[in-house]
Amino acid sequence: MHFAFLIYSLYAVIGKFAVRETFLSTKFILLYCLIFFILCVYAIIWQQVLKAIPLSIATANKTATIIWGIVFGSLIFKEKISYTMIIGAVMILCGIVVLCMEKNDA
Repeated sequence: MHFAFLIYSLYAVIGKFAVRETFLSTKFILLYCLIFFILCVYAIIWQQVLKAIPLSIATANKTATIIWGIVFGSLIFKEKISYTMIIGAVMILCGIVVLCMEKNDA
């Protein structure tokens, strides 16, 4: 499931590269075609995830894409990671853990 979220979060990275290009240039169009391809692959994987995992848990885990965004922003675009970003990421992870534990206890 988290592999699917990793793929999903790549569309934002490619999109950030695309907006740096001239509108409707060849590179711009190719990057947006790549975004479309990534989203299609993600949609197929997401449907398979939903067959195996309850929707509430899958959707809660989808918030992990925010963490991938922080990681990609730092590694690829050299963006600074603030303490509030770290606190937010920890809160997201805690929420996922709590929800998954709650569903397993029921």
